[in-house]
Formats: sequence, structure tokens, C-alpha cells
Amino acid sequence: MRPSAIWLLPVLLVLSACGSGADDRAASPRAPDDFLYAELDIAMLQQRMADGTLDSHTLTRAYLDRIAAIDRAGPSLHAVIETNPDALREAAARDAERRAGKLRGPLHGIPVLIKDNIGATPMVNSAGSLALRDFRPAHDAFLVRRLREAGAVILGKTNLSEWANFRSTRSISGWSARGGQTRNPYALDHSPCGSSSGSAVAVAANLAVVAVGTETDGSILCPAAVNGIVGLKPTVGLVSRNGILPISFSQDTAGPMARNVTDAALLLSAVAGRDESDPATATLPGHAVYDYAARLSPDALRGARIGVLHNNLSEAEDIGGVYRHALDALRDAGATLVDVALPTDGQWDDAETTVLLHEFKAGLERYLRQQHAPVHTLAELIAFNGQHAGKEMARFDQDLFERSQATTGLADPVYIQARAKARQLAGPLGLDATLDAEHLDALVAPTTGAAWRIDPARGDDFRGAGYGAAAVAGYPSLTVPMGS
Repeated sequence: MRPSAIWLLPVLLVLSACGSGADDRAASPRAPDDFLYAELDIAMLQQRMADGTLDSHTLTRAYLDRIAAIDRAGPSLHAVIETNPDALREAAARDAERRAGKLRGPLHGIPVLIKDNIGATPMVNSAGSLALRDFRPAHDAFLVRRLREAGAVILGKTNLSEWANFRSTRSISGWSARGGQTRNPYALDHSPCGSSSGSAVAVAANLAVVAVGTETDGSILCPAAVNGIVGLKPTVGLVSRNGILPISFSQDTAGPMARNVTDAALLLSAVAGRDESDPATATLPGHAVYDYAARLSPDALRGARIGVLHNNLSEAEDIGGVYRHALDALRDAGATLVDVALPTDGQWDDAETTVLLHEFKAGLERYLRQQHAPVHTLAELIAFNGQHAGKEMARFDQDLFERSQATTGLADPVYIQARAKARQLAGPLGLDATLDAEHLDALVAPTTGAAWRIDPARGDDFRGAGYGAAAVAGYPSLTVPMGS
């Protein structure tokens, strides 16, 4: 893939989610008089810590109090599944380093929330499942080690769509047996999307300034979209998956979720890096220093050629007008816009499903063995859910688990052919062909539709998305709010 094809930039609609007309509506989660540190970004928090008007211990305590007030009680957002019992001690240690003149970087003393499929000691890593509710990995995931080395305070773990939305085709975004139903802070009876539901809601509701999510296909972008924040899915292989409960080694990645692009870039800089235990990172320089925030520029779009994708979302009544205004903003920033279409759009869907079903079983069982988890195989998980059906399967079944269990391994020619087909259709014949044909620097599309009403009986009412090709190809995608 040529360098100019690296960034796929979908624009996301947020205000239709916030203005959904729901009766069960939360007060704005961003009201500045509701929380002392609402809407402050990393640079603002660092400035206060530098001038002595704030320290990490005070900030961490404030976030923990806010979690208790509106996540555990009040509107009961269910965004945070567990807080770190060592968070205040970690914050105090970072404060001591600051007083001694040792600053580790832009995240020094900044509390960060981590999705509950990423190992972070001493907390549980459960993917929201009761089968792993007592499973505490002995070691941090690689990206968590990177965060600690960068000076971040691990505030806690966030709720998610159980098993990152890969247990059932009828799953409910944001629900897990361990964590309950995560709620959209702008409209409590509407979906937070998933699977990184808690990470998105936590940032939107000022439970943390930034959070880490994971994505296989849409699990960072969709919840970021419907909760009105920034979500970045990096190129597969930029961030190590070591210590993360897997779905697909072809498509999985972790990535930042924040209220602005600068904070997302700062978080990405901290977690990116080569890890010998994850072969996908092998092409990265061994000791590179990443500073994506330094590359940001208000003039970055001047002279850029952006391909504009149109689909059912861009023509929808509640999205089309806002999307056109967003495109005007890109033109005003100096970009040249070109209408384009992906020649292979959606043709990879069946092949992608085949790949995920095969890779999930193989990757999960490898993780469970290596981490000495209390269950060891997918078959054992399926049996556990059946034995605890009243709690685990009252809302939806486990048909994806069962289909994955029926696969016959990564040497199966059906899998090998599907993987090659999916990557070819999404990458070289899809995104690359579109970018090359018009000499484009990036593509833009609506991320997804508005948040839908949570309906335990019918499941998710998903309207489509603009990020599928990037997910399957392993390319990066960024979602940012549009409208006001």
C-alpha cells in the first residue's frame, strides 16, 4: 500500500444520537458546572499540574468520585466495570516523580481507562463474561506496560459488548453479563453501540479524559460515533495485541478514544510500538519514538485530495444535510473533494465472517492456555454459558461461538482462501484501487447512523457503516464529530 493510502478518514454523525427525542434523557454529560474537570483535555490538565493548581492524586480521586456518582448511581451509565484499587497509589507515585523533576511525557499523571478485554493488573480481564469474572492475568498487556512507562495512571476497566460482540448475531451492544447494560449518556434508553461501549461512554461523560478501546470491525468507531467523541483505529500491527482477548489476528487492534484528535494522537503515541510477542508489529522500528501529535497541523488538508464516499447513510434524511456541511468544511480547509465509489464494496462480507469464525477459536484458545485462564477452550465456554443460561443467555444466544467451534483450524483451505479473498477485495481491489485511480490522499464517509433505542427483545437496530473496508484490509480509520 502506498504511503498516501494510509489514512482513511470517515466523518461521523453524532448529533442525531444526542437529539434522538428519547424520553429517558440524561442531563448533558458535559455540563461544565457538573464536574470541575469537565471538557478539559490533556494539555489543560498538564498545565494545571505544572502550575501546581492540580495534582494527579486529586484528579484521579475526582474521576473515581464521578464514577461512583453517575456510573454506579444516578443515571447508572455502567461504563466502568471495575476501578483499579491501586489507582490512587499510582497517582501519588507520579506526583512524587513530578516533584522530583522527573516527567515521563504528555501522559504523566493522566488517568486512563482500559477496555475489559485488555489485561491490566491487578484487575480482572473478563470480556464481560461470567466465565472469566475471577480471572486476573499475572501480567499487564503490552500496551498497558507502555502506558505505565509513559506515566499514565490506570484508572480502571470499561464495560463492553460481551466478548467484543462476537458471541451472538443477536447481541445487544454495550451489554455484558458481568457489567450490565452500558447506557448512552445523551439518551439513556439509546444504544452506546459497541463493542468498546464503556470506553466511549466514559470519555463522553467525563469519567476519564481518554480511554483505550479495541476493534475488529467497528468496535472503536461505532461507539465513538454515537457518543460524540473521537475514535482512532490504527493500522493493524501498530499497537501490540499481546495480553488482549482476541477475535481475529488479521483485524484486531487497540486504539485511542478521546474528545479531540490531539488527545487521541497523544494516547496513540504512548501505546504504539514493536513487540516481539506480536508478529504483526515486526515491521516497526525496534526503538522508535512516536509523536503523532507533533505531526498535527491546522493546514494539513490544504492541497489534499479527498475521495467522498456516498452510501445509504450519506443520503439519509437525518444525516445527508450534516454530511454536506462537513464536506463544505473540508473544502474550506483547502481540500479538493472527488466523488468516488469502492468497486468491491461489501463483496468481502462472507469471506470476512469465515475468517473471523476460524481465527476466533484458534486465537482465543491460545490466549486461554498462555494466560492460565480458568477455562481453556471454546467448548468449555459454550458449556459454561449453557450451565449459566439464566444469567448469560437470557437476552441472546451464542450462535457465533457455536459456529466458531465447528471450524476445523487455520490449515483449512476454506479459511486460507477466505482470508486471501477478503484482504484482496477490501485492500488492493477496493481501497487501494479507489485511492490510486483518483490520486487521493484519503477517503471520507459517514461513520454510522444515529443511536437506536435499546431493545432487549429485538437486539441492535444497526443501519450500516462506512468503516468495513478499512477493518478488513487492516488499514487505519478515524472518526470525528460533525455538526454542532
